Amino acid sequence: MNAQYRCPICQSRLVLREKIYRCDLGHCFDKAKEGYVNLLPVQFKHSKQPGDNKAMVNARREFLTQGYYQPLADKLVLILDKLALKKGSILDAGCGEGFYTDQFKQSCHTVYGVDIAKEAIKKAAKKYKHCHFSVATLSQLPFDDHSINAVVSIYAPILPIEFDRILTTNGYLITVTPGKNHLLSLKQKIYQHALLHDEDKVPVDNMVLLEQQQLTYKMILKTGNDVLNLLSMTPFAFKADENVTQQLSQQSDFACQADFIIRIYKKTA
Repeated sequence: MNAQYRCPICQSRLVLREKIYRCDLGHCFDKAKEGYVNLLPVQFKHSKQPGDNKAMVNARREFLTQGYYQPLADKLVLILDKLALKKGSILDAGCGEGFYTDQFKQSCHTVYGVDIAKEAIKKAAKKYKHCHFSVATLSQLPFDDHSINAVVSIYAPILPIEFDRILTTNGYLITVTPGKNHLLSLKQKIYQHALLHDEDKVPVDNMVLLEQQQLTYKMILKTGNDVLNLLSMTPFAFKADENVTQQLSQQSDFACQADFIIRIYKKTA
């Protein structure tokens, strides 16, 4: 099944013909050889190459393929299975290189992944051919109103107005945010006084919070390279000086807490 996108410029339907997405007004977007489409016009960019760079994307894939966050993926798939979305569509908003997006295909017929980072989407589309990937901004998603059955946001900006726009009536929003102790031992290597994460939820109007779950477990990072890859996925990577980075690179069997807050919302109107 072809992906169903709308034009980011005029908001009319895009139709795929001969590897080109085209709308009625003539706006065109080529389907790349890897299988994704870039729906982020230059005027929507705030920098030349927004989002994660190639090194960060590679580190993220290497870390995730080691299985350290597999319990989170398994939990999300279980939640999606219970929502009975087999014939519907799921959007992984801020999907990165597609680790979770790929696994959501177990639960749903049509799965989309969107990220602002071209390097991430390119890598995702090349590996996970059965999902639909596009470069786009979460603040202007390339989907028609009321066309997506569930949105999953994992450590990505939560934009209630835009998510509400694309979700069907009785659609679902699933968010994953850090619990207070998430990666605390890693933070303590960087900050003299490491603060706990704020667990307050982002207000989501026009949706009802059905359930909140906490997933917490201890990870043992086998090598210093695993530790550095994890660090590169965090916002406090920019605070780590050369001495800290060197120390972390020599760590083995580093114990680190994973602590996730999962919230399930339902759109009611």
